[in-house]
Amino acid sequence: MAQPIGWRDWLMAQWRRPSPDWRILPLRPLSWLYGATAAARRGLYTMGWLRSVRAPRPVIVVGNLVAGGAGKTPTVMALVRWLQLQGRVPGVISRGHGRRSGGLCQVTGTTNASAVGDEPLLIHLRTDAPVVVGQDRAAAAQLLCAQCPNIDIIVADDGLQHLRLARDVEVLVFDDRGAGNGLLLPAGPLRQRLPMATSPRRIVLYTSGHASTNLPGFAGHRQLSGLLLLRDWWADPSATPQPLATLAGARVMAAAGLARPEAFFDMLDGAGLHVQRLPLPDHDRLIDLPWAGLAGDVIVTEKDAVKLRPDRKHCERVWVARLDFEPEPDFYLALQRLLQ
Repeated sequence: MAQPIGWRDWLMAQWRRPSPDWRILPLRPLSWLYGATAAARRGLYTMGWLRSVRAPRPVIVVGNLVAGGAGKTPTVMALVRWLQLQGRVPGVISRGHGRRSGGLCQVTGTTNASAVGDEPLLIHLRTDAPVVVGQDRAAAAQLLCAQCPNIDIIVADDGLQHLRLARDVEVLVFDDRGAGNGLLLPAGPLRQRLPMATSPRRIVLYTSGHASTNLPGFAGHRQLSGLLLLRDWWADPSATPQPLATLAGARVMAAAGLARPEAFFDMLDGAGLHVQRLPLPDHDRLIDLPWAGLAGDVIVTEKDAVKLRPDRKHCERVWVARLDFEPEPDFYLALQRLLQ
């Protein structure tokens, strides 16, 4: 017998449908109110009644229009690595979603994920770039430049709607959901309406490998490049991973605290690993390990690995699946033209 789905799962399903269920109609007035409030706020900035703050360095904002993950963090890491290869010295600012502390905080390799957020810590560990978190992105940019005066460009992880921070380039990220049902929150997934066209300082990037809206843009490719034991990942997240086939035929569980954990599980299945799926809430703190006391190997995402120290009990057979993302070359050419 099929298990009944909860209201959250039902709502998320309606967000993805081009023609949502009629039961979504009572949420439409809330969507109109949300849209009017957001439009009024943007209007205050457009008319100059609210002013954007310019950071001491050029700013690239990576953001999306839909609620939930669309590949922003992998895009940020790919951008940072590319900038480093160009001889630039990038730094990163982020809100630090889900963190348990307030104010501004600089991320280090020994910082606890609960203090700064899992994604900022992951960005720092994978790229070695300086990262500062803070709800006020403009203040975070000021602190970043004060603490690391040698940086020459700032990448903002999520901040498209944070209009207080002026930006030089916007990278608008979409995954395979595109704009969903096209409705604003809460009747749909959109934080703001899908524009009819892109602006001169904005680049659209599709992280699922193909266009999912009518906006012209570039595609990127995501793949799991291999596995590292948790202790080896913490020693060097960029070390050469072992092939995914290392665990082929073994009894394996996969845990993922993502907005869309099924996408991660599907990638493992596509690599020939048949895993027991353990979906977790997005940004789960992993205080209680769902695989504790169970036999077999466990695969986690890098976003979850930052919350698991290798000396922790029940982590001896935990593997980290490394996700690599690379935009197509033309994306970088377009970005380079804007930066020049």
